[in-house]
Amino acid sequence: MPRIAACWIGLLLSLVQWQAVAAPKVGEPAPDITLGVTQAGADAKVSDYAGKIVVVSFWATWCAPCRKELPILEGLQQQGKGNIQVIAVNIEKRDVFNKAAALLGAQLSLILANDRSERAQRTYAVKSIPHLIIFGRDGHILHIHDGYGDKELDVIVDEINQALAAKLPAPGDKT
Repeated sequence: MPRIAACWIGLLLSLVQWQAVAAPKVGEPAPDITLGVTQAGADAKVSDYAGKIVVVSFWATWCAPCRKELPILEGLQQQGKGNIQVIAVNIEKRDVFNKAAALLGAQLSLILANDRSERAQRTYAVKSIPHLIIFGRDGHILHIHDGYGDKELDVIVDEINQALAAKLPAPGDKT
């Protein structure tokens, strides 16, 4: 009986610790985690794109604003001419992701990944989707949008364009 009680206490402590971890906030650096895995099995991470604007969008096939947003993000990535990388992180089961990625992969050049472990969703406290995070060239969070609709897409596009227009300070510059 003491072993069972110890197991339960350990489980409860683990849950409390998980809940105690705060989601990253605007101004903080990107957590160095895998956001998801591509169809090819490659890990997708913000840190792989240092020096670029990185846009991470958590999405699902059943989410209408997500479906509208992906082609817009694709257009921004193409217009950014190598200065922006979009990582679209699907939150559904792997088989649903594979079907969606097979359809979208021919149309989109952004990175499609699947958060099958839900680790990225927990790390970024994704409570509703779409959930989008814009990272500056320095890897710090510039903006976070959670559970938004079509009307907010113009604001998001403006924020991404502003991030693209901003330059990194030269080494030694104080900001």
